[in-house]
Amino acid sequence: MNDTITAAFVRQFHDSWILDAQQRESRLQATVHDSGSITGSSFTANKLGATEANDVTNRLGDTVWTNQDHSTRIALMQDKDWSTPVDSFDVPKLLAQPNGAYMQNGIAALNRKKDSVIYAGLIGAALARTEEEGPYTTVVLPSSQKILSGGQGMTKAKLLIAKKRFRQNEADEHNGKQLYMLFDGEMLEDLLSDTTLTSADFMAVKMLQSGDISGKWLGFTWIPYEALLTVGNTRTTAAYTKDALHFGIGMNRTIDVGPRRDKKNATQIYAQESYGGVRVAEDEVVTIEFDA
Repeated sequence: MNDTITAAFVRQFHDSWILDAQQRESRLQATVHDSGSITGSSFTANKLGATEANDVTNRLGDTVWTNQDHSTRIALMQDKDWSTPVDSFDVPKLLAQPNGAYMQNGIAALNRKKDSVIYAGLIGAALARTEEEGPYTTVVLPSSQKILSGGQGMTKAKLLIAKKRFRQNEADEHNGKQLYMLFDGEMLEDLLSDTTLTSADFMAVKMLQSGDISGKWLGFTWIPYEALLTVGNTRTTAAYTKDALHFGIGMNRTIDVGPRRDKKNATQIYAQESYGGVRVAEDEVVTIEFDA
């Protein structure tokens, strides 16, 4: 018997890559207004304010004109890219081809960056001007659209105040608006721990049974998002309508795989794109702070 033949046995190594758990698709892009393909370094969104009709108290009197409140918002396009090298000496040693898995990682990273631009646009300042040659000014969310932490986690009371704001602003489902609410793991824990929320009076009991709050309840479509702004123990989520923010894509996603001759012919995987977003309606966004 020749026992040494075992030394020549082929060793099967893993022939595929298992990607770390991560958000791979953009979750927020479909929840905001699509401005389409953008040419240039920025794009604008025009806003027309609401008006009221006049009471007519005399016949054949002077016409009373109503002044229209116009403003223009501007979204600056932001360039994003992702790149990684694959050493040419490593490729023959691998049964698993790195290009596909690495590229998936890069696309996932760009999709998450896209969501961060949308989220920042919802809760941050927007650029606006009201005159053709006037300067751009920054517009922040008014205090009436912000629900502060108050040293508490996410509570039923905060959700009801948010819902109230949208109704008062005529920005809810009764006016044809689509409402969205972002939530993370901390919010999930708070909400599932609140027995008044998980009772049949507020939502289906199966929500607690499944441990899932995604879907639609309280008039909001709930979107999971784990990158909420966190300052100390306080996090900030956003509730908003689909019309609240305009989002556009400038440079369509470009992916290039090729050799880097200056790096010993290492294969470089490179992806790039650009996009921008701007909030156009402060009364259609409510931020909610909660302590973790």
